[in-house]
Amino acid sequence: MFLERFYPDHEVESAYTIDYAGLYESGKRSIIFDIDNTLVPHGAPANDAAVALFSKLHELGYGTLLLSNNKEPRVKPFCDAVSSKYIHKAGKPGRKAYEKAMELLGTTPDTTLFVGDQLFTDVWGAKKAGIVTYLVKPIHPKEEIQIVLKRRLEAIVLFFYHSKKK
Repeated sequence: MFLERFYPDHEVESAYTIDYAGLYESGKRSIIFDIDNTLVPHGAPANDAAVALFSKLHELGYGTLLLSNNKEPRVKPFCDAVSSKYIHKAGKPGRKAYEKAMELLGTTPDTTLFVGDQLFTDVWGAKKAGIVTYLVKPIHPKEEIQIVLKRRLEAIVLFFYHSKKK
């Protein structure tokens, strides 16, 4: 089915509730994250929760990278705060940025996870690169108009995704 290309592998409440220790034990070694509405509200700086999460991930042994379609002035300060690699102006859902991310992390699709809040950019791009995906609920309802419109289309895809899971 056409819509299945957008289906996440996993759907969770938050990036902060994923069992990263268990995933590490199962062989995962790197995590690629979206930033806005995945880790913090859109445009917000890294907060204490994000800093603590990345500290825990690095302690577990994970390599991390933030993959964003935003410009470097938005992405770099966030990444500096959480001590993570990054790619800005990534061109999601294009596959190349995901492949470049794995190259920078020294991992493969089998050992990499992706965590993001949007189906048509985050999830679809990661799936095209063969990466296991975690779709999180958006942190904050206030979003730019183009994202609000995409959310309406995402609701249709998620309806079929949830119907299929029953």
